[in-house]
Amino acid sequence: MTRIRVGTDSTKLPGAFTHDAPWIIGRAAELGLEGVFFRDIGDLSARLDPAELQDVVSAAEERGMYIEAGAGKVNPFAMPEDPTIRALGDGDWLTGMTRKLEAAAACGIRDVWAATANYQFRIRGMRACDRFRTDVTWPEQLAATARVLRMLAPVLRDLGLHLNLETHEEISSFEVVRLVEEAGPDAFGVTFDSANVVVRGEDPAAAARRVAPYTRQTHLRDVVLVSNECGIGRLVVPIGEGVIDWDAVLAALTTAPVRNYSIEGVFPGMREEPGTEMTLFVDDPQWRASHPDLTDEELAWAEGRAEAFPEVGGRVADEQALRAVVSDQAADDFILRSAAELRSRIGAHAPAITTS
Repeated sequence: MTRIRVGTDSTKLPGAFTHDAPWIIGRAAELGLEGVFFRDIGDLSARLDPAELQDVVSAAEERGMYIEAGAGKVNPFAMPEDPTIRALGDGDWLTGMTRKLEAAAACGIRDVWAATANYQFRIRGMRACDRFRTDVTWPEQLAATARVLRMLAPVLRDLGLHLNLETHEEISSFEVVRLVEEAGPDAFGVTFDSANVVVRGEDPAAAARRVAPYTRQTHLRDVVLVSNECGIGRLVVPIGEGVIDWDAVLAALTTAPVRNYSIEGVFPGMREEPGTEMTLFVDDPQWRASHPDLTDEELAWAEGRAEAFPEVGGRVADEQALRAVVSDQAADDFILRSAAELRSRIGAHAPAITTS
């Protein structure tokens, strides 16, 4: 029987930004979690020192925990916002990325996260999302990303790795699947984020079915949708407390190669204020035109849940509480409630898959 392990993304774990990787692993273990998804291999060792990397992996293995890690952005138009990869390559991005991938392979990490672009939280409106940049079109960004994937493919194949593109806020699940299929599923896969696909107007259950053949990593969380002045706002909530059909999502994931379910919580200190949440600009013709794969029927899923708010899953949601400042305790609770809900559902939807 295959065992699913339930863990957390490190970036939303309280204390992660002021402590090192061994502390994060220990803290996750204290919370009863079974693994940590580090957003960057450099979080395990900034110097990519082989001994330091192996020490971190060994610390997790001794506890029966998984370690996953990321490598960064693969869209050339987003790369300048993170100069660290070029620094690792003495000015050459491909060399720097190769060194990250080699470091992951050397310590036994075979699935590596990547993403295509960014979301500028300090900016209000549609331009906050790189999909709607005016200096370079989104199709041009996708084409440039595809070229980078072709450059990385031989490295990944030589190392026996998969680079797993996230269904990030700016990219649709349709587009991720095309990138993976064109670049080669033997070297590329998907990191399925259940909340981000909603920002692109998608039903997470339908998106999960689309990406399942290639899904090797996860970022799992639930959402609540509310009407706002620009369209539909997405607020993140613990698994089982929002509008996502988790029975359908987990049924799709049981057919995927993924074996670790990583919860992505919320940043401590964050507050969702009216108008600042990630928005689906459904009434803007440019927004709708930028999603040629999205059907009206699937978009109706999001519109219907926003119209039904404040009713969420048979209860009445407290919008003020949804927007409250996130304390460290609330951030921990988000992860723990999500983990408990996941574990309670996994066995029912996949008899051949168990948790510990």
